[in-house]
Amino acid sequence: MTQLSADGILVLDKPAGISSMDVVRRIKRASGMRRVGHGGTLDPMATGVIPICLGRATRLMEYMFDSSKEYLGEVRLGISTDSYDAEGEIVSRSDPSGVEREDFEDVLSRFLGPIDQVPPMFSALKRKGKRLYELARQGIEVEREPRSMTVHSIRLEDWNPPVATVHIECSRGFYMRSLAHDIGVQLGCGANLKSLTRLRTGRFRIADAVSIETAQNSFEEGSWPELLVGLDSVLGDLRVIIVGEREQTNIQNGRPVPFAEDDPTLRPDEQFRAYSLDGEFLAIMRLDASDRCWRPNKVFNVSN
Repeated sequence: MTQLSADGILVLDKPAGISSMDVVRRIKRASGMRRVGHGGTLDPMATGVIPICLGRATRLMEYMFDSSKEYLGEVRLGISTDSYDAEGEIVSRSDPSGVEREDFEDVLSRFLGPIDQVPPMFSALKRKGKRLYELARQGIEVEREPRSMTVHSIRLEDWNPPVATVHIECSRGFYMRSLAHDIGVQLGCGANLKSLTRLRTGRFRIADAVSIETAQNSFEEGSWPELLVGLDSVLGDLRVIIVGEREQTNIQNGRPVPFAEDDPTLRPDEQFRAYSLDGEFLAIMRLDASDRCWRPNKVFNVSN
């Protein structure tokens, strides 16, 4: 297979039943590219947005991991499982018929804002060098430290007991499975996550995503560049600096670019997007206030 060469982000809609790394492997095979990665793990049972980074875009994955997320999840009341989702072993059953819509909404409101969340045992987090899911499969449960999360918005989208559909916008690292479990605990009837769709990660929305099959066909047909999103699309929260030709050369050679203006809005170590005069994305720059310069953090344009 001819190895293709391109840098950009492919926004895919992952189907249920495959892992995030399965998606990466499929795109690697279809494209023949070596540098392929994903911008945020989805459980195999989950569907929805998964950004796939090609070429130099793999250097931007950390910015995707840090971005906020938006989910639509179905919470099934009355059944608790060891994995907190519908695919786990059932550990308890309870009659949820006494739970009213108002009860559910009251509990849901308690999760708005800053919260501490305990991750599930069936997760990729590590404890003394071992993945938690490896311990869980051995029947070992260990104490997990709560992690600080922020829920920006949360609402009941649909009420069809014993299933409730929840819409949420949250910070990185949030576990919808833990939310479902915790809702069940607070309602006193148990619960698990029946299904999950990621609607958004950062600036990438499901309306802009394509199927894996569409992406694979585009590689065969040679139309795949039309599906790519630019490298700098991940960096919309960073402010912009425009540099001239001399500064552009400095950046491409890893040298700092001085600045003279006093700007009270500048923050130490703040990161910026640098562009050439003709609008080409060059680099991510870091502000060095003590030396009054921007230092190249990640350089992407080295062609000139």
